[in-house]
Amino acid sequence: MRYKPNWDEAQERLSAMWEGRAAGRPCISITAPSGEAVPAPAAPEDPERKWLDPGWVLADMSAALANTWWGGEAVPSYLFMGGWAVCLGGRPRFAADTIWFETFETEPAGESPFRTTADDPWLRKYETLLCAAAEAAQWDDFLIGTPCILPANDLLSMHMGPEAFLLALVDAPRWMRDAIVLGAREQLTAWLRIMDRVKERARFWYGNGGWMPFWAPQPYASTQSDVSCMLSPEMFEEFVVPELDVFGGHFGAMWYHLDGADARQHLPRLLSLPYLRVIQYTPRPSEPPNGPAHLDFYRRIQSSGRIVHIEVPKGNVEPLVKALDPRLLMMHVGCESESEGRELLEAARLWTMPPRAVKGGGK
Repeated sequence: MRYKPNWDEAQERLSAMWEGRAAGRPCISITAPSGEAVPAPAAPEDPERKWLDPGWVLADMSAALANTWWGGEAVPSYLFMGGWAVCLGGRPRFAADTIWFETFETEPAGESPFRTTADDPWLRKYETLLCAAAEAAQWDDFLIGTPCILPANDLLSMHMGPEAFLLALVDAPRWMRDAIVLGAREQLTAWLRIMDRVKERARFWYGNGGWMPFWAPQPYASTQSDVSCMLSPEMFEEFVVPELDVFGGHFGAMWYHLDGADARQHLPRLLSLPYLRVIQYTPRPSEPPNGPAHLDFYRRIQSSGRIVHIEVPKGNVEPLVKALDPRLLMMHVGCESESEGRELLEAARLWTMPPRAVKGGGK
């Protein structure tokens, strides 16, 4: 692979983690400046172009890939966040740093307005972008991640507004549950359509691209429920788990982004899902960063045989390597240089303790 000469080795280590096998040290994805100086294109005046224009996005992607050293199990990838615009009939608004949505008044009765049809203009634009990226990747330059598409439960809360969304969960629970499940099925259909188009053009990678890259040797779904921080366990069961079942049932495996301490209450239910394989945790700004402060939480995940996936400050790598099972651990670390990254990988090998028996590893 052009940007990853040791891809075969990294692929084997990532496969070992997925299967719960020892590989000498935990998986560590390290990025650092490559020493190249490929100029990035100037940001376009129209923010929609930043997220969906193939010409600008591919130029920015090429610079980002070339200017990064992809060490350890880092997978060369780029965040095609324009997929947020595939939004169940919502009204996306593009800014220089993100994509947000206008709220609109919804009457929770009759047919749900939250739909993504085959002729949705945002679906077509995002599909065109990823197909262009796949043409650029070909079979040996870099890997294309799965589409960056938001789940229905989070989208409905954005389109309706958090207060109206929460009130509707109480006042019209059956309508809301059905709307979320229908939205999930339509998002899945859009996802599969894009994946099929991409597979025609490049070596397809079943994994997250850009934000928290994760590769596995089999297909899996990646999803989240940021709105779940405002839901009780009973409401999570009623309104979020059915959507998880749609994706988990189709793919058979799931990577899940858990966002902050307020969402931790749902961990027991998540760990009961047979298709759940990975928990990716992002602490809230008010929490300590990923590291020793969260050890008990990570151990709960690993004791169920699931993989812990976290972004970690460099100084927190050593205590985590020494305290956790290396077979079920994936860390992302930023370093100042390639030499610093290589030193960290070697140190991690020396820090790694023999793995303890873990219930359910590699299931």
